[in-house]
Amino acid sequence: NLTMIQPLFKNLKADKNTDIIWMLQDPVDENRLGLNRSMITNRQIDQYNKVAIDLLDESQAKVWSSSRLVAQGIRQPAKNIADDGLHISKPALQLDVQILLNMYCNDHMNYNDGTCCRSPEAATTVQIITAAFFLVCFVSAIALFVYKRRLPRNGIKPRTENGNKNGAPKEPYEALYEVTVSLAKLGMIMGYVYLCDRTNFFMKENKYYTHVNFFLPFAYVMILGFFFTESTEQTVVLHRDQTDEWKGWMQLVILIYHLTGASKVLPIYMQIRVLVSSYLFLTGFGHFSFFWKKGEYSLYRCSMVLFRLNFLVIVLCFVMNRPYQFYYFVPLVSYWFLVVYVTMAIWPHVTAASTEAGKVHYFYMVAKFVILITLIALFYMSESVVYGMVFGFVYELAKKYKFIDDSNNENLFSRIFSSFVVFLGLLGLGSYVIFTFLCKNKVECNQFHSYLTIVPIVSFILIRNVPGWLRTKYSSFFAWFGKISLELFISQYHIWLAADTHGVLVLIPSYPVLNVIITSFIFICISHEISKITGALTKHAIPSEWKALLRNFIIFCLILLPVCISHGVLSI
Repeated sequence: NLTMIQPLFKNLKADKNTDIIWMLQDPVDENRLGLNRSMITNRQIDQYNKVAIDLLDESQAKVWSSSRLVAQGIRQPAKNIADDGLHISKPALQLDVQILLNMYCNDHMNYNDGTCCRSPEAATTVQIITAAFFLVCFVSAIALFVYKRRLPRNGIKPRTENGNKNGAPKEPYEALYEVTVSLAKLGMIMGYVYLCDRTNFFMKENKYYTHVNFFLPFAYVMILGFFFTESTEQTVVLHRDQTDEWKGWMQLVILIYHLTGASKVLPIYMQIRVLVSSYLFLTGFGHFSFFWKKGEYSLYRCSMVLFRLNFLVIVLCFVMNRPYQFYYFVPLVSYWFLVVYVTMAIWPHVTAASTEAGKVHYFYMVAKFVILITLIALFYMSESVVYGMVFGFVYELAKKYKFIDDSNNENLFSRIFSSFVVFLGLLGLGSYVIFTFLCKNKVECNQFHSYLTIVPIVSFILIRNVPGWLRTKYSSFFAWFGKISLELFISQYHIWLAADTHGVLVLIPSYPVLNVIITSFIFICISHEISKITGALTKHAIPSEWKALLRNFIIFCLILLPVCISHGVLSI
């Protein structure tokens, strides 16, 4: 009979809206069967199911075997089994119905989790074109590599620049080779990214928060970072080693927070908000300090920063078919960089050199701050970046007028006053922690966060920088991660987490600790490689000569804007 109905499946399948599911027969409880059913045995049912699998496995029908496993699993206690011994219990039946509903409904539901019962997204035209582009880059990179390796063997030397005696290849060839190889590497990485989060090749699981799951890796990472404490020759407040360290440990904590789904715990959620605000604070402080000291407002500098911030996200928009705003952090820091850039670049220019020429420039800077803060208040935007700019301005004034001296490894103030300032810093951190436990819900906490976040940030800076011995120490472990913090934050979406951050990627099922170790290693290596690739491509994509820069800008617009708008990469 199964052989006779097999051709009918093919006719039914011709209708694309029809799915044929063959449900294997469930086991029975032979001890509960009545006399008229005593001839039914599980051995006969198994033989029947085996024939069905053999005949239908390669047909248009889907053989549903998990229902049989459900019936076998729910056999104890006895009250869960149907009285007649033939039909499955109510709990097993409910699970079967749920499985069917998942199969039918999940593709049409917007689940924010790592559910596995969902068909992968169909590739769009933009994704296919992007894959073809990376494939061409990969083949070209291999061809250039082979060509480069064969030149010396054939006794042929590449053409050299005039006056170059070392036989180095001409710059255009080297530039082409570097760009092509970098794009080929990026293409392989994007292939892995797509495989992880746009196919069902790897499993995904949901996040499950427990205090142990969050605080155990947090403590381990902190202890490991302290073991790599080193001295630095830099003594200024918030020097590069220190800011890299700050970004590094913040990023690691944020990764643990996302992996464990700790956002449901309000105090932890608010502390993580402080870390994000701290990153924005450093954005304001760092860019303000650069413009204040250098006075360089060229489009080259602006384009360089924006390219490094946005390159990975733009590529992911094409590869993963997600809007630019989906990777919210990069649009956020890009926007605030432009705010800082416009604030400092707009006339009158205020720099350290200009203040030497006239004290009125301090008034100009204060006026810019007042206007900026007023606009932010009117449009209800975050004040964190402005806090960083104002802190940088006050810091420069304090150094100029000798209120502090950070040119050596001594305390910023006298011993007694330094101890008092550190105490105030500890008090500020403790006060914010108490606030996170006292506020009742996220809405209430977020209403006060923008105004209170400056307290823990400045408190941490005081504790970290006032004592000279602490200011000249840093963790190289955290600083290394800080240098790739942006790549870590973006890459986690698809190759460490899964389902667009709503789930967790599973490479090794049933071994959660081993799985986290392996996925973390791959994730960190890829993030580091993407950082190197971005650095290599930036110098070619953003030339210092203004004509070439304008040409590349026009090319980027011609490629990005029409394609993004027409294919939905940008949400409008």
